[in-house]
Amino acid sequence: MTGRPAGLPRLACFDLDNTLIDRDASFVAWAEWWVARAGLGRAVFEWLLANDEGGFRARPELFAGVNERFGLDGDVGAMVEAYDREHPLFTSAEPAVLNGLTSLRTAGWRVAVVTNGGTLQQSIKLEHTDIGAVVDFKCISESVGVRKPDPRIFKIAAEYTGATLEGGWMVGDHPAYDIAGGIAAGLSTIRIGNHHPTAATPDRTPTYHFESVLQAFPVILAS
Repeated sequence: MTGRPAGLPRLACFDLDNTLIDRDASFVAWAEWWVARAGLGRAVFEWLLANDEGGFRARPELFAGVNERFGLDGDVGAMVEAYDREHPLFTSAEPAVLNGLTSLRTAGWRVAVVTNGGTLQQSIKLEHTDIGAVVDFKCISESVGVRKPDPRIFKIAAEYTGATLEGGWMVGDHPAYDIAGGIAAGLSTIRIGNHHPTAATPDRTPTYHFESVLQAFPVILAS
């Protein structure tokens, strides 16, 4: 593209949860396992699903809530720490997703996962799913000290990968964090799925809107 700094590759950024991986399905699998291991009833499982809020409810609040609701006496701090280590082991990435990320790098793109979340849990997810092995940089908000939608997090990803944001992309499921954040950073955007219904506004209107991240790879490769 004209105007791009000479010699610098472009950057393709991807959200992790409910973009590259099915985070919601992994939470269901974890909750089933956790409830069964603890010898708790179906009501606890259903409460966890109803109160998870797609992962956006603070985990200390979630576990304190399950203690209070069902008269449990678990140590909330220990429960959160265990969750951060255990839940990622229920995540997986489709081979086609790994191949898509690899295809971008083969074509000369720099590829970064840009995700909000804690370093421990997100790092384990990236290692367990093998996504971390096929991208150039894992940009986790807790690690870099900036959260989406702050455009600085995308600039950090560009700096670490030696890429330019000019002509780049942000792919994610959240209209505010991923789409508005990417637009603010000057990126073209692709929204995945409909996990977060929202009114269409100029700062949250993606360049494309697909059901699957697999549909994003050919669009980026063709740009």
